[in-house]
Amino acid sequence: MRPNIVVVLADDLGWGDLGCYGSAIPTPHIDALAARGVRATDAHSASAVCTPSRYALMTGRYAWRGPLKNFVLMGHGPALIEPGRPTLASVLRDAGYATGAFGKWHLGLGWRHTDGTVRDAFAPGARLHDDVETDFGRDIDYTAPITGGPTALGFDRFFGIAGSLDMPPYAFIDQDRTLGVPDREKGEYLTEQRPGLQAPGFREDAVDVRFAAEAVRWIRSVPTDQPFLCYVTPSAPHRPVVPPDGVRGRSGLGDRADGVCLVDDIVGQLVAAIDERGQRDNTLVIVTSDNGAPMIFTDDGDVSEHRPNGDWRGQKGDLWDGGHREPFVASWPGRIPAGGELGAPVCLTDVLPTAAAAAGATLPAGAAEDGIDLLGALTGAAPPPPADRPIVHHSLGGRFALRAGRWKAVFAPGSGGGFSEPSIDALFSSGSGKAHENPPWDADHPRGQLYDISADPRETTDRWDSEPEVVAALYDQLRGICRDETSGLAFDVPLSKV
Repeated sequence: MRPNIVVVLADDLGWGDLGCYGSAIPTPHIDALAARGVRATDAHSASAVCTPSRYALMTGRYAWRGPLKNFVLMGHGPALIEPGRPTLASVLRDAGYATGAFGKWHLGLGWRHTDGTVRDAFAPGARLHDDVETDFGRDIDYTAPITGGPTALGFDRFFGIAGSLDMPPYAFIDQDRTLGVPDREKGEYLTEQRPGLQAPGFREDAVDVRFAAEAVRWIRSVPTDQPFLCYVTPSAPHRPVVPPDGVRGRSGLGDRADGVCLVDDIVGQLVAAIDERGQRDNTLVIVTSDNGAPMIFTDDGDVSEHRPNGDWRGQKGDLWDGGHREPFVASWPGRIPAGGELGAPVCLTDVLPTAAAAAGATLPAGAAEDGIDLLGALTGAAPPPPADRPIVHHSLGGRFALRAGRWKAVFAPGSGGGFSEPSIDALFSSGSGKAHENPPWDADHPRGQLYDISADPRETTDRWDSEPEVVAALYDQLRGICRDETSGLAFDVPLSKV
């Protein structure tokens, strides 16, 4: 019988946030999955921020191949996945799976405006980045159905929110409509929340609790003889962190760490629902994250006491590994050997081809072009991905790095316009945000960095000047991967932090 597939994608969960990766935060449910399955140590999101990372997981391709070249969408951003593109949901639904998504979507939606228009991300000159100072969503007709969302992309069931918990509209979405009408100004703003409208009764501390309840209810409703895909995307531990009663205070390390406990609780509820059906041995569960954790917010906790990205350099948004190296736990009792560790390079673009292989589904031609099937590596039936497999890293500021074998080249100064210095605002105001065609060793190009990851995994010693031939080869390799889908390796769009 084909397996059920559960994918849990946490928001801003760092490599060092889970107990099975050395954290002091109690995460017993995810740790148990790791003990009965495989823990990857060199897994990476396809971007250091959420929208492009989620696009890559859902489609198996890098987001910069499409219209989004940097930053993220806001809650009212246009639908980013074009109609007809194969997705994790559509591929499995075509193979006979029931498909459900619960949580943060953040891939854009076709909101209908009061003048009848719907923004098109693929139209010439399309505006993707909202101005958070003026775009509050007051010109949206919230009584109209939403197009281009999860139910149009292969999911039978969707219950979630449009973007992050700091973005309007502050409302649940049930299938293709808001649950209630966001018809009033938000009364109280939590940390980092942007101005906008909310639906009656919307409460942040109830959001992830509701996602879990809806996912469990849906799992129980699927006929036992039909396999299912359950995609669960909690808002935790992204800011604002609002752990509910029963979780608050559990970690002893502050609200953000309690948010990690909340993610673990959600995983526990999903596994319990699968156990109720007697299907644990026939269910592949993957737990991972969309990008690294931010470390610039002092109210998130003392990073000397708990390092959410482990010992990796950098944080969310950055090209350094702290921006995109993620926890990745896979469990499938009877198929994936217990207690395994996968040290080969992994990317979240691999989730779609791996799920398709587990389901016995056929990928359409051209689908998941940047992903590979990891099933054999996870089960031990095939060798792991080659150590020299190239993986493209992409920052908040739209800068690139390439990891290939022992080398990692960062084609940008500093963090590449992430959360670490130089900040993204400084990067663009300095003029180094101009698109360019010069090779990276040219004097007109912003200084890059080169690291020998095998000898220097924490990226402390820059080899850029001493290894120009390596830099040149990696640059050529990167441009070959990018093809004509970028106008260079940088993009001139003024941005502000997520």
